[in-house]
Amino acid sequence: MENLVEAIKQLKKEKNALIMGHYYQRSEIQDVADYVGDSLALAQQAAKTEADIIVMCGVHFMGETAKVLCPEKKVLVPDMQAGCSLADSCPADAFEQFINEHPGHTVLSYVNTTAAVKALTDVVVTSSNARQIVESFPREEKIIFGPDRNLGSYINAVTGRNMLLWNGACHVHEQFSVEKIMELKRQYPDALVLAHPECPQAVLAQADVVGSTAALLKYAIAHSENTYIVATEAGILHEMRKRCPQTTFIPAPPAAGTCNECNYMRLNTLEKLYQCLRDESPEITVDPAIAAKAVKPIHRMLEISARLGL
Repeated sequence: MENLVEAIKQLKKEKNALIMGHYYQRSEIQDVADYVGDSLALAQQAAKTEADIIVMCGVHFMGETAKVLCPEKKVLVPDMQAGCSLADSCPADAFEQFINEHPGHTVLSYVNTTAAVKALTDVVVTSSNARQIVESFPREEKIIFGPDRNLGSYINAVTGRNMLLWNGACHVHEQFSVEKIMELKRQYPDALVLAHPECPQAVLAQADVVGSTAALLKYAIAHSENTYIVATEAGILHEMRKRCPQTTFIPAPPAAGTCNECNYMRLNTLEKLYQCLRDESPEITVDPAIAAKAVKPIHRMLEISARLGL
């Protein structure tokens, strides 16, 4: 593995490439990445990089987002099959029909969507900024929120809004077991539960802290004296344990099995990352007409986030 890591670093230097990794990636990919973050941070980084090549170690929609923001750059992904169940739950044609059936609504789309869905959107949001962006609109604003019904329901609850929700969900966050989390809480009575807002309401009801991966990590760093039960994709535990080596982090279990991992995120490996850089393939492409529309709501998100200091 050490030789592979050195070969990746050499190729990266030769090709002026930036390796970006999501918190849900395998630990060895996070360790070799130049930048690790959540969806908002990855989008912000992609928008300002001077690299000639961006290697997006995440899932397909993240590569599309980078390409839409940086059309002049070559954007690669280690495995083109690394999709997203949440993005798949919102086909662009069906979402467009849903929008047409509810005229007069502002359309907010979670970043976990295809470029074609973003092209139908007024503002893109992430779990890090969704609440603040929703609250930036007047209370009487009629809003469609897609595709994650759990995140949308959570935002409705904390803001008092009544957004119209698309019925989509992430298979990883849907699988957490409330019973097993309660069992862990009995086993570790002093532990706090950290939960991502893509979790169902019954899971969020057990949580002490609800937030994006970046927000949960930030909280854990600021309160490293606690023990934590973590209800989000298990990849984030690597960074949590690196930043807080004395802290106990316990992955919240799914209904079946012991660890909740995204099978799509795990498709990316060091071997595939090396081959991707060596061959400059697979490369992400986005239809220019779709990209021209999709970039506008992403820029609006980045502008609102900057204005709000997010």
